[in-house]
Formats: sequence, C-alpha cells, structure tokens
Amino acid sequence: MANLTVLEAQIDSTGKQLIFTGDFRFRIEHDWNSTNAKGIQREDRSRLRYRSRFGLNYNLNKKSSFGFRFRTGNLDDQQGPHVTIGGNTGEFSLVRIGLEKLFYQYKSKYLTTWVGKNAFPLKKENELFLNNNVFPEGFALRLKKSFDKKLLNSLQFNTGHFIIQSNNKTFDQDAYLQVFQFATEHFNKKLNLFPALYYFNNINNFPDQKGSYTLTYSILHFGAKYKLLQKPNFSLGIEYYLNTQDYSQMDSIPRNLRNEREGLVITAKLGQLKKKGDWQFNLYYARLEKFSIVDYFAQNDWARWDYTSVNATGSRLSNFQGVEIRLGYAFEEQFNLVLRTYFVRQLEKEGSFLEDGDRIRLDLNIGF
Repeated sequence: MANLTVLEAQIDSTGKQLIFTGDFRFRIEHDWNSTNAKGIQREDRSRLRYRSRFGLNYNLNKKSSFGFRFRTGNLDDQQGPHVTIGGNTGEFSLVRIGLEKLFYQYKSKYLTTWVGKNAFPLKKENELFLNNNVFPEGFALRLKKSFDKKLLNSLQFNTGHFIIQSNNKTFDQDAYLQVFQFATEHFNKKLNLFPALYYFNNINNFPDQKGSYTLTYSILHFGAKYKLLQKPNFSLGIEYYLNTQDYSQMDSIPRNLRNEREGLVITAKLGQLKKKGDWQFNLYYARLEKFSIVDYFAQNDWARWDYTSVNATGSRLSNFQGVEIRLGYAFEEQFNLVLRTYFVRQLEKEGSFLEDGDRIRLDLNIGF
C-alpha cells in the first residue's frame, strides 16, 4: 500500500470536507493437507467468513485532515479483521467492532505526515513482510519530489517511529519499530526501486506479551519492480530481506533457527482490478526464514499456523517456503471476485516434524 491512507486519493480528487468510505468482503475458505509440529495431520477445515469496514475523514482545511475507521474481527488480533460465520462463543452472538485507524494528517506539496494510528507509510508490493490489516501507532513522515527526467521520475523518502508496547519507562526501552525507506521511479515509471531499513526493538518472541524472551531485528530490505507491458499490465518484482542481528549466542533460540535470517519474495503480476471487465493473474513465490521477518505483523493468508498453543492470537507465518496463485475479475470498479490458492512447507523444524499446509480462498469484495 503506497498511500498513507485509503482516503487520501479521494480527498485530493474531490476536495470534499467530509468523506465516508467502506467495504465488505465475503470469503469461502478451505484448508487441507496440513501437518502440525507433532507430525499429526490436522483435520481439513472449511469456513465461511466476512469482513466489514467503515471510515470517515474530515478535512479541517486544504492541508489538514482527521480520520478514523472501524472494522470487524477479534480485537486482540491485529492481523485478522475477518469473522467466521458461526464461530462466535455464543449462539448468533454479536460481532465485535474495533477502531483500527485514528489519526491527524498534514499534507503539502512535498510533505505528508501523520500522528496516531494509521497505515504503514511504505512502498510495498505484497503483505509477506507487513500485513495491510496491521495499523501501527506513532508518527510517520513522507517526502516526495517529482522530476521531469527519464532516468529519475520521482524520489520519495518514508520514515516513522511506531510504538508496539510502551513499558512505562524511557522511550528506548519500549518495544518499537523504526522505518527508513527510499522509493524511486525510473524510465517513465517502468522501474521502481524501494530499499529500506526496519529496526524492531525489544520484540517478544510470541505475540500478546506471551513471550519468554525479546529480540532486536535490524532488517535490510531491497525491493524492485519492473513493468514489462502496459496493456495488459505485466510486471515482475523481487524483494530480499536480511536481518543483520547475530543470534548465534542466544541460548533461548533453538540451534537450528539461530541463523535463519534471510528472506526472498518473487512476484509476477498480469492484469489489474481497477475498472469493469478487468482481470488479474498473479504468481508469488516466498522463502522466508524464521527471523527474516516478525511473523505476527506479516500476512496471515498462506497457512493456518498460529500461536494458539501459547494462548495468543496471531499467525506465525515465517520459516516457510511456498507459492500463491491468484486469479481475479472485476464486475465493477470496486466490485470484484478473487480466487487465491496456497501451497506451503516449513523450512526448519520447530517441533518434532516439519509442518505444511494447503489452502484455497474465494473472496467477493465490495467497496463504496
């Protein structure tokens, strides 16, 4: 998600003082061929799910705005706004609603900045490192300058400081994430480069403060995308992650995982879902070692691996390799159908056996 907010483009184009947005998703999902860390085959699982979101943005003037957005889903799960039909604790019990965004934003010609809880201020092509449903708390800044040159079309700098857990001590002892990213466009915007540094401080090994130790991550990221065709839209992308921290002397980490610090994602995207009649075919390959990412801030789509064994919410989707095949068709501008299939295998044992899992999802997405 390249924009700082979902509402930003609408605010710029309409000039309205008050903007309402929302969306609804209905999902059919099936999991099969899944083995857990004890070598036991998980039972196949089928679920019907939905997600609904509603947001409002108020323009104080041409440069300042205030916004918020509500979503469905478990309030303790930052990755998952989806609700399973029939999955509540009571019979036809009420759906939980939470506030996922709450921010003040200032935007001028070259500068965009916000404070509060909002979307990551980053250029990214997928959710394998950071989930689009995760909205950090803190402040962000973006500087962007366009150039009328073939070699360099634009230069953008994104940064932010986001507090994950305040420890009621000095700021340096908080659990936090600091982001530094450059994003450039070249050759009539055919080539995009977006290198970055992500610094995670005092991060629990399990979510919801259930961890037994904390880690620091210093992740160097290089991302590139090249558009080979305009019509139909066809692009290739590659992203590489390297956590430069040394865990070799950390006895808390199993020996076979201490040097698992690299990640690779390769994408091929054909078509897009922007207007009526558009179609899309995407392929993703991912190989993400255990500590190449922080798994409970990343996507939760590819498999059913989670932290329920330690009574915590969130998915633990690192230490795997796999593929995603995605097909989509747009009935209208904001009304589409997307089919996604995943095949995932674990890289290193975290129990007695390697885990695996296959999954298929069909999403009906409606926005307004």
